[in-house]
Amino acid sequence: MTTTFQLHRNNFRQLVLTDAQGAEHIDVRPVRAFPIQSPDAGISLVKENGAEVAWIDHLNDLPEAVRNLIDEELEGREFMPEIAKILSVTSFATPCTWHVQTDRGNTHFVLKGDEDIRRIGKESLLIADNHGIHFLIRNMFDIDKHSRKILDRFL
Repeated sequence: MTTTFQLHRNNFRQLVLTDAQGAEHIDVRPVRAFPIQSPDAGISLVKENGAEVAWIDHLNDLPEAVRNLIDEELEGREFMPEIAKILSVTSFATPCTWHVQTDRGNTHFVLKGDEDIRRIGKESLLIADNHGIHFLIRNMFDIDKHSRKILDRFL
């Protein structure tokens, strides 16, 4: 596991990348190329203006300390709870309130309209609530029978 750059945090908690030539790039940010289908592959480290300073083919190719810094930064920037189960909905007409179990705990949100449920590929769904928070259903065919019945009413 060799990298052509070094990564650390400065006193302001910004990521600092030192490239192979020794140049420091302050406040770099990781950006996933494929956040839903391949979240651990294709990650770009960019400066504030969007200029890429490094490319990572796969997170597992990095030393653990560098991988942990990138994971920590991504978790702080990306908030997309993954729905494990739909507990109930207040109505099959929109707007309605969904009560769901996610990987971050139970919550509820308001679905404004059917158009706020988007298909991502063949099996994934992205659901936007009335505040713009996106919830992910990674595989709508693997979700439990009760949740699937509710989903079918909205798709």
